[in-house]
Amino acid sequence: MISEWAIRVRELRKQYPGRDGPVDAVNGIDLEIPRGECFGLLGPNGAGKTTTVEILEGLNQPTSGEVEVLGLRWEGDETRIRERIGVTLQETRFPDKETVRELVTLFRSFYNSGLEPDEAIARVSLEVKANALVEQLSGGQQQRLAVAVALVGDPEVLFLDEPTTGLDPQSRRQLWEVIRDLRSRGRTVLLTTHYMDEAERLCDRVAIIDHGKIIALGSPAELIARLGADHIIEFALEGNGSPIDPAVFARLDSVLTARVDGDGYLLTVGEPHRALPELLDELEALERPLARLTTRHASLEDVFVALTGRHLRDDTEEENSSGGSRARRRWSWGRRSR
Repeated sequence: MISEWAIRVRELRKQYPGRDGPVDAVNGIDLEIPRGECFGLLGPNGAGKTTTVEILEGLNQPTSGEVEVLGLRWEGDETRIRERIGVTLQETRFPDKETVRELVTLFRSFYNSGLEPDEAIARVSLEVKANALVEQLSGGQQQRLAVAVALVGDPEVLFLDEPTTGLDPQSRRQLWEVIRDLRSRGRTVLLTTHYMDEAERLCDRVAIIDHGKIIALGSPAELIARLGADHIIEFALEGNGSPIDPAVFARLDSVLTARVDGDGYLLTVGEPHRALPELLDELEALERPLARLTTRHASLEDVFVALTGRHLRDDTEEENSSGGSRARRRWSWGRRSR
């Protein structure tokens, strides 16, 4: 019987030794991802998302809990799972003097069945670079090559760990099209990203993880709706006057929440046409002129900050739970290094 779930997780936990005793990097996660879904796993640095993904990929062992991938378990079905998944790590390094076709052909040889190398290359729009050396590829092209290598086994589940970090906008959008194509083919994609707009555009559902727990789960539209406001007002004040307590703005008409955000303030509002005049009158009474003011629709980034109190950071290193530094996960000529 074929499982309807691409991934199922029950009470997943992972402990690491810490200076003051064991620390829970993953602390009781439950998750079900159906086949054919693009699922985003989001979290600030040190939240436990990298550890969770490593366990799902079979690169790390849980302390306790149950993990099923395509109805199989890593404990007894490792080879069968690896034949049916693809993995793209945060950074991939291939030999400079190998061509695109040579590398994809090599990785195709690791699978009993899969795509023809040229088909995998075409899936990521690298046909014109098939005979080019790795050293001749741009950063975006190398990232697409890494995805081709992950696709050549024709995986039913594809893990993409921050695949567009550091890419220029055009290269990011090219990879977005690859992900959309996978969804159209009924494949399951688990995506981690530091870009909220990316998750909002690509993912059917997202989970936000913090302190080793999932604190929100749903479609981007559902999570945004839970803010209770469709609009955001952002503003900053001129001069170096005393800071104003955000509670002053929270009392204004139609303002639902108010907080300091960087060098300014951020208000979530239900009706901006009511909130804006009230805000301007309040600032005039306080004799605090505006330096800038913008209004926009609420986004997944606003949900993330409201829940975690932090912005996702596009860092190259992630602080682990025991106080050390976890380098970005790399794939170097078929080997995983830390």
